[in-house]
Amino acid sequence: MQRAHGDARVDLAAAAGGARLVRLHQSGSAKAVLPRNHGAAPEVVFLNTAGGLTGGDRLQFALSLAPGARATATTQTAERAYAASGGVAELNVDLRVGDGGRLDWLPQETILFDNSALHRRTTVALQGNACLLICEMVVLGRAAMGETLSHLLFHDQRSVTRNGLPVLVEPLRLTGQTLQRRDAAAGLNGARAFATLALVAPGAEDALGPLRACLPDDGAAASGWDGKCVARFVARDVFALRHALARAIVILRGGPLPRVWQI
Repeated sequence: MQRAHGDARVDLAAAAGGARLVRLHQSGSAKAVLPRNHGAAPEVVFLNTAGGLTGGDRLQFALSLAPGARATATTQTAERAYAASGGVAELNVDLRVGDGGRLDWLPQETILFDNSALHRRTTVALQGNACLLICEMVVLGRAAMGETLSHLLFHDQRSVTRNGLPVLVEPLRLTGQTLQRRDAAAGLNGARAFATLALVAPGAEDALGPLRACLPDDGAAASGWDGKCVARFVARDVFALRHALARAIVILRGGPLPRVWQI
């Protein structure tokens, strides 16, 4: 069966108030576009023209910011992991931010279909006092279709380093056995969607107060320590999750959502 392969890479250099494009490479089903916006910092939008991922697909996104460059990166729409007839889909995201730069990596949600199999690895290398705002949102099935997942394989690894040393490492593994305990209080507690939002920057813990003030009373919590401010979200309704996450992103960004986001 035909499999989708793609590789999209963007290099940005520092420019007044933001960044300018130095290199753009795209092949296969992976694309990257830089739409016009009203700010100095560009928005890089990655997309998968195959329309989703299934077993055997291979996709890679890469973005490099030179020292002092600032940018936002996101995805055009939700990424969908479809049922796999064989093999595992792989999605690798490689992000690099030079000293004094800032990257807001704000992809839209990943929707996992029943019998999907996806390995995703996100690695972020920060240099010097570079700043990172990163979010990941996962949705278990299509609520509008009444879908309830029973079998899947989802490996998700996020790793953030500063000057080569790990500062935030988050592995996640979901399987059919996990779904059998989806209502456990120590697990998903019945949630259909969940998300993590993290600010990794010098003094990031100072944002904890404003962040907590905007969180909903139930299904979200935040903590701050050692140059990190991290919020976790769970919800039975993906729309409620998106709204709560959007409010938190605006607080930590100090500005609006990426233009392609639809709330």
